[in-house]
Amino acid sequence: MGWVRMRVRVRSPPVMQSKLLCLSLLYLLTTLPLALYVSFSDPASAASRCLVFLPFRSSAPSSAASAALFEYPREYGEHKHAIPATRALCSDPAVFSGRSLSVREGHYKTVLEEINKLCRNLSASPYAKPALRYQNGRRNSFAGNLSTVERRSFFNHTDSAVEIPCGFFKEFPVRESGDFFGQFAFFIEEKILVAHRLAMEKCNGVVVASAIFNDHDKIRQPKGLGSETLRTVCFFMFIDDATHRVLASHNILAGERGEAGTVGAWRVARLVAGAGGDHRLPYENPAMNGVIVKYLLHRLFPNARFSVWVDAKMQLTVDPLLLVHSFVAGKGADMAVSKHPFNLHTMEEAIATARWRKWGDVDAIRAQMETYCRNGLQPWSPIKLPYPSDVPDTAIIIRRHGLASDLFSCLLFNELEAFNPRDQLAFAYVRDQMSPKVIMNMFDVEVFEHIAVEYRHNLKRGNGGAGGKQGITRMASSGDIAGSSCERYLLKMWGETTK
Repeated sequence: MGWVRMRVRVRSPPVMQSKLLCLSLLYLLTTLPLALYVSFSDPASAASRCLVFLPFRSSAPSSAASAALFEYPREYGEHKHAIPATRALCSDPAVFSGRSLSVREGHYKTVLEEINKLCRNLSASPYAKPALRYQNGRRNSFAGNLSTVERRSFFNHTDSAVEIPCGFFKEFPVRESGDFFGQFAFFIEEKILVAHRLAMEKCNGVVVASAIFNDHDKIRQPKGLGSETLRTVCFFMFIDDATHRVLASHNILAGERGEAGTVGAWRVARLVAGAGGDHRLPYENPAMNGVIVKYLLHRLFPNARFSVWVDAKMQLTVDPLLLVHSFVAGKGADMAVSKHPFNLHTMEEAIATARWRKWGDVDAIRAQMETYCRNGLQPWSPIKLPYPSDVPDTAIIIRRHGLASDLFSCLLFNELEAFNPRDQLAFAYVRDQMSPKVIMNMFDVEVFEHIAVEYRHNLKRGNGGAGGKQGITRMASSGDIAGSSCERYLLKMWGETTK
């Protein structure tokens, strides 16, 4: 019997035959855990590791700062869709009032005492609120549907006896003779109307306000609050019926005051039309209804001395008292707002608004810019300093209520009703031409990312409430510039002329 000699060749698995593949797998296994960690980590927590003052932590373990303000149901998704910071959080540590904000209780107490003193001793401080007289009466729109000439006639406010148009002209079903709050009683149901009025009247220090319309965002709780902030600062969240239905479906509004209840730090005020069969808010566009709260806080809270507006897409990570002290009171400013991260000139923002369909009616944007160019709008240049930009990011606005800031808010609001709620388009036009001048602290976007975390809006079908005409956006051509009232603006912005 012959032996059959068999040769058995042992081969390595194909996956091991490629050195490149092996190296790729090794790289994947090494980087995947790090990528998962970064993806699921909280941006605010990352900021707190970089900056010692974020968030503020009280030394008292039982204080409001040491516990979660509200536990949301898992299905509500409060913390979904956070937008990562686009700049290195540690590259340029924010400095406030000449020093970094400290976690020390002593610094917080000092700020608290200074803000309270400013609010108590108004007659003896430079922060006393001069009287700004407002027009009353009834018209066919909330801001009066004023013409360009009418709106501009109030830009130069040299006579304190002149009454300024500042919203609240539209007829509402619930009114009380002689009571200012009767003029905007459109937004509170009768059974809780009195409670909200009293709370808003009694807010005589700092108010933090936000609004959610058409369920466009989630309610998010501020972080980094000091031990006394919830007792000294008013937090108001305004919502409409659409938002109310979603919150109620998650049992989020089951508070100690029912529909007038609180959600964590926020007192929730539901905006409804009330009785009489008219269940419409002042504007069909939810964004315009939000603008009422955003820019007319000095009217909604007539006794408040400082305010912090926070878009609902933002979550504060610094105590609002520290923001008021550092950005406004400590700087002698009327208001503070971040510079836009990309755009410097108003026309750049207008082009981006049309390009990215932030407002669908491109022809209306063109008409708005033509109107502003005819009436003195200029591109940004060093001659506009100390204003470092013409385009802000208005997701957070910090204000000292007074003549200049109140006038700016009223004039800007009138422009928004005349054209659209994209406030960045009218911002420099009003700011540069109004008198008295508003002292504005426009801080860097790196600082903006230190004080708040931005989240994406709730996903919606359609245009997401952009408004205006829909269809294919026509691209601009060089022929559109010739003969335009903005031709000189554009040439100057492009550096092709200095005239």
